[in-house]
Amino acid sequence: MISELVAFDLDDTLAPSKSRLPEQMARTVARLLDHTSVCVISGGQFGQFRTQVVEALDDVNASRLDRLHLLPACGTQYYRYGDGEWQRIYIEALTDDEKSRATDAVETCARALGLWEEHTWGPVLEDRESQITFSALGQQAPVEAKRAWDPSGEKKLRLREAVAAKLPDLEVRAGGSTSVDITRVGRDKSFGIAKLLEMTGLSKADVVFYGDRLDEHGNDYPVKAMGVPCVAVTDWHDTLAKLEDLLSHA
Repeated sequence: MISELVAFDLDDTLAPSKSRLPEQMARTVARLLDHTSVCVISGGQFGQFRTQVVEALDDVNASRLDRLHLLPACGTQYYRYGDGEWQRIYIEALTDDEKSRATDAVETCARALGLWEEHTWGPVLEDRESQITFSALGQQAPVEAKRAWDPSGEKKLRLREAVAAKLPDLEVRAGGSTSVDITRVGRDKSFGIAKLLEMTGLSKADVVFYGDRLDEHGNDYPVKAMGVPCVAVTDWHDTLAKLEDLLSHA
């Protein structure tokens, strides 16, 4: 039986990091939208969601897009489709002071720890309005380079701890494969899912969440910790196989 809402992490769950949904995945998500509502929640900003998800689902009927919930920046922003366009429902924006302190802290700590790389692909620091994100190799780094940079996750955790010590009033999390995210306290993926449940009137039991980082230090773990049923996946191929099995019983 398919849940009333099927929620997903994005990078390495629905698609390779910072990449458009593969064609097979886009077709499967479109089929899933025939049966239920779908949520995608990730640390990226809405422009990244547009490139990775929205454009991949170009052929989906507008009536089904109304079932798609997009939660950029770990759910500190919420977008729905209506009147022929994507509309922002809310944003938990950081103040200019919070942004400035977050940016200074993460750069200072990255340089002190020897984690400020000289050769990068795109911006290392990004203002996502409700989140400041540090991407060690830049926003457009190739997947292979990102996987090789910190395979154990030890670099990210060291940086997270150092930055958190400088920003006790903000939340600092190890994000994707090379990233650290800074938001207001409590604004992780559990915050976004909880807000979505509140706005849709659904309960935790009505949702199932797929994520590749459900381990205790992973950025999907807060969803598991809040009591939402979760499905652990290793990559988008694994997600695709599990969804195909789910749809075969629909």
